[in-house]
Amino acid sequence: MLEISDTDFDEVVRNNRFVVVDFWAPWCPPCRALAPVMEELSKEYEGRVQMVKINVDQHRVKAKEYGIMSIPTLLFFREGKLVDRQVGAVPKSLLREKLEQLIGK
Repeated sequence: MLEISDTDFDEVVRNNRFVVVDFWAPWCPPCRALAPVMEELSKEYEGRVQMVKINVDQHRVKAKEYGIMSIPTLLFFREGKLVDRQVGAVPKSLLREKLEQLIGK
């Protein structure tokens, strides 16, 4: 999974049809639990959904802009527009369902 910054966030979201952004921090146990699930899904959906992560400790601008109050938080973008969000570590099956909804519409 690609690590992005506040600087390239907009470009990544704008230049990919479907994007999932994982707001995380290394000290966050639920973030660490979600990381391998996101890596697996990133491989499963390679070429269809761009999955990226952004460290909220190092890159606070976008976290503030999108009102990230708790981590992990996933933001789902379709054609540059925020269409869904998921707060907290959730099962892979739920994330797969959300991804199918994202690319299916």
